[in-house]
Amino acid sequence: MLVDVELAKSYRLLNHGPTVLVSSAAEGRQNVMAAAWAMPLDFDPPKVLVVIDKSTYSRELIEASGEFILNVPCRAQAAQVVQVGSESGRGADKFAASGLEPLPARIVAAPRVAGCIGYLECRVVPEPHNQQRYDLFIGEVVAAQADDAVFRAGHWHFEDADPARRSLHYIAGGHFFATGEAFSVA
Repeated sequence: MLVDVELAKSYRLLNHGPTVLVSSAAEGRQNVMAAAWAMPLDFDPPKVLVVIDKSTYSRELIEASGEFILNVPCRAQAAQVVQVGSESGRGADKFAASGLEPLPARIVAAPRVAGCIGYLECRVVPEPHNQQRYDLFIGEVVAAQADDAVFRAGHWHFEDADPARRSLHYIAGGHFFATGEAFSVA
């Protein structure tokens, strides 16, 4: 079941460095792409960073709408992550082609990706220099949710979850790591 994540703790959905699916929508069109370069940036208000190349269809939709969602996929979705990260959505519906299901978001117009374990709905913080020179987008998190089977009380809990629900970490060439054992030093 999805539960709300306190915005002040929403950075924890990305703090462990997972690969994300970036979903976007504008003018009746939608798209999804994979991104390995996403991270938390700030706490109050919460902000994230994601790299979105100039040549992507997602970039076109994000620039038109000023919104996007960082969806945290799980190991069970690895093949779909590779697929949507390898094809353009300009001429095809990547949701339909990959079998990923778009769902309504809580606040932004971009769709959530069904089956993901975390969601960060974002509005673009305009930084034209960084966007043009470095393909770097800053998003202010306006809503955050996570699957309570793996994220509870503000922390990931993969140790007692189905291994297929662990987050993905992309290496290269279709190779991933799944999040491993959690431990504390305290």
